[in-house]
Amino acid sequence: MPSKLAPLSVPYRVAVSLSRFAWLLVVGTVSAGRGRLPLLAGLFGLALLATLAYQVAYVRRFEYELTDDTVDVESGVLSRRSREVPYHRIQNVDVSRNVVQRGLGIAELAIETAGGGQTEVTLRYLDADTASELRTSLSRRKRGERGADDRSEESGTAERSRESLFSITTRELLVLGVVGLDLRLLSFIAVALPVVLPSVSGATPLFDLFRVAPLLLAGLAGVALAVSMGQAVVSYYGFRLSRVSDELSYRRGLGREYSGTIPLDKVQSVVLTENVLARRLGYASVSIETAGYAPSGDAGGSQSAVPLADRENAYRLAREVESFGTPSFERPPKRARTRYAIRYGLGVLFLTGVATAVVRVADLAVPVPAATLLAALVLVPVAAHLRWKNLGYAVGDDHFVARAGFWSRRTQVVPFYRIQTLAQQATVFQRRRDLATIAADTAGGHGWTTPRAVDIDAETATTLRETLDTRLQRALRDRRGDRNGRDERDDSKAGTSRDEQATRDERAGG
Repeated sequence: MPSKLAPLSVPYRVAVSLSRFAWLLVVGTVSAGRGRLPLLAGLFGLALLATLAYQVAYVRRFEYELTDDTVDVESGVLSRRSREVPYHRIQNVDVSRNVVQRGLGIAELAIETAGGGQTEVTLRYLDADTASELRTSLSRRKRGERGADDRSEESGTAERSRESLFSITTRELLVLGVVGLDLRLLSFIAVALPVVLPSVSGATPLFDLFRVAPLLLAGLAGVALAVSMGQAVVSYYGFRLSRVSDELSYRRGLGREYSGTIPLDKVQSVVLTENVLARRLGYASVSIETAGYAPSGDAGGSQSAVPLADRENAYRLAREVESFGTPSFERPPKRARTRYAIRYGLGVLFLTGVATAVVRVADLAVPVPAATLLAALVLVPVAAHLRWKNLGYAVGDDHFVARAGFWSRRTQVVPFYRIQTLAQQATVFQRRRDLATIAADTAGGHGWTTPRAVDIDAETATTLRETLDTRLQRALRDRRGDRNGRDERDDSKAGTSRDEQATRDERAGG
């Protein structure tokens, strides 16, 4: 029998709808004067009644039902829309509640499907307990398990099988705010201040510049740090990660609380991220990429499995998802490092030319901008070496591992059977140095997040592509064999159950 949305979703939806146009009421009240206030009040009353009538109709006509194979949703007031989402296509089921929703006891449930660019089905809003039970039921059904009629028994079984994997501490939450600070922004401010301050304040003496600039930089850094810490607390307060059967379950958030599941059989890749500060402090974060869109608000199909943990613990938790061992990385040849130095040097010279031209055309009182920018040439060899040092790839028994990035180093683990396409690429500049890049695209990859073996020897790239293709085909054959074996066992169990039932029926009939 079809189910309905929570009755309290009506006043909440009305309030949300009217709040979008509250600025019109404020502007109208200020500009209209006292004589027209009754008219504005009457218009607001009509808008309130119209919105209330529409939302009542919407909630009354919204229905959802769990069938044997699909979750069916009927919605719409003036025009009806019917959707059927097969359980096997469901990627993630997320439940979220903001502060007001928690006070009302309602929640939003979002169903995401594989390959979707947006959430497939959103139920706004359900009773909080109903949303939690529905998420559990959908998780069981998409795993192919029978839907339990006794919800309390189902919830009790799930709680008994729940394995706690990680919970964030207050220290880790504060460190997350520190390492989440964008150091590239601070470095840009540090370079820009000596150029901008004199032009803004006029003929500023050099000693005043050196006295004011550090104070401004420290103040901006303090503000940025406070914002980063506040964002970390709001987003990941109370973060807990646990495992239930073959799914990861998480809960996080202060202002808006998120809870959901990450099915392990839908994982495309596991990513360990360490920026410069995190590496110095010995921390790393773990995210999981799935195919499609993450309803919890993360970018693309990437969901944070562990926002921050000490490096050893982060790798242990990553291996809970994909057992990839300890990879031994192969770096690009040293001629790739020379390529980076040339590229960065040309970039500095280009910026120097642009800055000099701007200063002369605008007649700015900036002391020797060319000398300031050309000093960056000293850092070019260091930057080229750091980029080269943090590149690498590894081929394990069951996984391809790619590493890249200095400011924010990403180590991406991809099971062979999740590789969608293999591409060998070489730009004009790479070909001049006999280099190439291997890209192993997955269903969860999005442009720059695609795992790559960058700037490796061209002959080595060809060998790597052939190796990955061979491992991919073998992994797919193994998985097909395992799946066929499971299907045969399930059919055998089903046949045995039917025979036992037939025997019981015969005895009952006798």
